[in-house]
Amino acid sequence: MSPDHKAPTDPLTGLDIESDELATEVEVRELSMPTELHRQRLDRALVSLLPEFSRNHLKHMIEDGCVTLGAQVVTKVAHLVKAFEPCQVRLQPTDMSQAFVAQDLAVDVVFEDEHLRVIHKPVGMVVHPAPGNWSGTLLNGLLHLDPGLKHIPRAGIVHRLDKDTSGLMVTARTRAAMDALVAMIAARQVHREYLAIAHRPWRGALLRDVDVPIGRDPRQRLRMAVVDLVRHPGKTAHTSLRCLDSQELGCLVHCTLHTGRTHQIRVHMASIGHPLLADTLYGGSHTVHLQRQALHAYRLGFDHPMTGQPLQFRQDLPADMLQALADWGLSEVLG
Repeated sequence: MSPDHKAPTDPLTGLDIESDELATEVEVRELSMPTELHRQRLDRALVSLLPEFSRNHLKHMIEDGCVTLGAQVVTKVAHLVKAFEPCQVRLQPTDMSQAFVAQDLAVDVVFEDEHLRVIHKPVGMVVHPAPGNWSGTLLNGLLHLDPGLKHIPRAGIVHRLDKDTSGLMVTARTRAAMDALVAMIAARQVHREYLAIAHRPWRGALLRDVDVPIGRDPRQRLRMAVVDLVRHPGKTAHTSLRCLDSQELGCLVHCTLHTGRTHQIRVHMASIGHPLLADTLYGGSHTVHLQRQALHAYRLGFDHPMTGQPLQFRQDLPADMLQALADWGLSEVLG
């Protein structure tokens, strides 16, 4: 390679894709453009054909000369593809490309049929691979349970829980079920209820609606915050709260999501002066028995996306939250 030639680099690792370290590990994927993708942009076509990669990652691969259409290397993401056109993609062994693999993990399946699964996610399990957590995720475990999920975007995952939030999730096993569940969530037809232990005794009415927008905290970009949409970007967010018990140190609160924003319950509870126990990102403090935010998705309800059958699931509080209730003298009184 001449000193004037700059080898294309992997956008995630920063390594030269022509370097010796990668030369023997490159996977070449042979594809053919289906008729429904005729005259689609190249980046959009590849998202459909390679759903295990993000659009941003595929964009970098195109620009780095990793995609060949016919006999021509194409580096423009807006290039329009043709039906039946042969396509060759040189996949680099990045952490991301190796993340979507099956792993034999302990996945607690509460319910399953041919269309969907309901999962009890434990504390500490990340839902979807991301920087810093490229393996050991729920997605990896689902691929082991059901290899066919490799053909479905995100292995059928339609919503998420934070790593340290426990509780119930629904995942799809078919593309039709996934599309239906995504539409149901957008239409607020999937009902998600949580239990939270929060600092400080509850004051005022036992029922409270928090309906204020959430966006990136302008002072700390790793957090979310209640924002003024006139001044900062964000989205509307609505949570209904019901205090179940309150003592000197804190309270047990039932939370119902009407929208699904990042960290919504954690941000809304902190905004009204009740940060979650052990949620240090939003003002909470650890205790001896609890080292993660005291939040549990305990109830999930929806009509089956294929059959219309009403489904209701409930998952009891995990041991660490039960111990925290006992430590603070709170009673688990549920309807």
